[in-house]
Amino acid sequence: GASTLLLRACLVLLASPIYLLSFLGIWEPFCRKVVFPFLLNKIGAIHEKKSKKHKQELFRNLPDFRGPSGALRLLEIGTGHGPNFQFYPAGCKVTCTDVNPHFQESLAKNMKKNQHLQYEQFLVAAGEDLGQVPSGSVDAVVCTLVLCSVHSVSNTLREVLRVLRPGGAFYFLEHVAAERSSWTYFWQQVCYPTWKLIFAGCCLTRELWKNLEEAKFSELKIQHISIPMPCMPIEQHIVGYGVK
Repeated sequence: GASTLLLRACLVLLASPIYLLSFLGIWEPFCRKVVFPFLLNKIGAIHEKKSKKHKQELFRNLPDFRGPSGALRLLEIGTGHGPNFQFYPAGCKVTCTDVNPHFQESLAKNMKKNQHLQYEQFLVAAGEDLGQVPSGSVDAVVCTLVLCSVHSVSNTLREVLRVLRPGGAFYFLEHVAAERSSWTYFWQQVCYPTWKLIFAGCCLTRELWKNLEEAKFSELKIQHISIPMPCMPIEQHIVGYGVK
């Protein structure tokens, strides 16, 4: 209501220099090259500590989806600096993708720390356009804290299903919209425009479980969990996997 709009306007006023830079076309390239990688590194470290047990449980059955050759071919969408590498089984063949090429330096450092994996290639690609990846060519696709910022969730899931082989699995862990009657949802509404600008298109209010339920997975396991983040409206998450 009115209180949401008023507080949103106050937040926009406080962030007016960023909005001005955005209007001039300066903010987005600067954000993707400097600001967002920095924020993701700092905030991501906190999130990784709090989500570690959930990821350990999530990826526990990854080996079950090895292909007929015995190898596990894995594609990660929005790899960032590679925080998920530690959870992948030894010998896993990993293809990394990210729409932002400025993660490659920190990504290379994480690759050196995780020598138990085989790194195939790094592709600069959006989740909605994985045309460089052949259809049915991977056993598993991983996407964590990415669906909040893609331009089209449905198109991204369509690409996921295309590149997966029959019987392959899509793993996800994403923050989502809070219960609409909650204070958290109120603050998500207040912060939405400024948050999206600062965090490179991240949307706070997406009900991603609905998109996953509408996608054509033969089997879908979704769990709603809470991962408290200090002073940040991203506590509610979903975690699980879908099978093609």
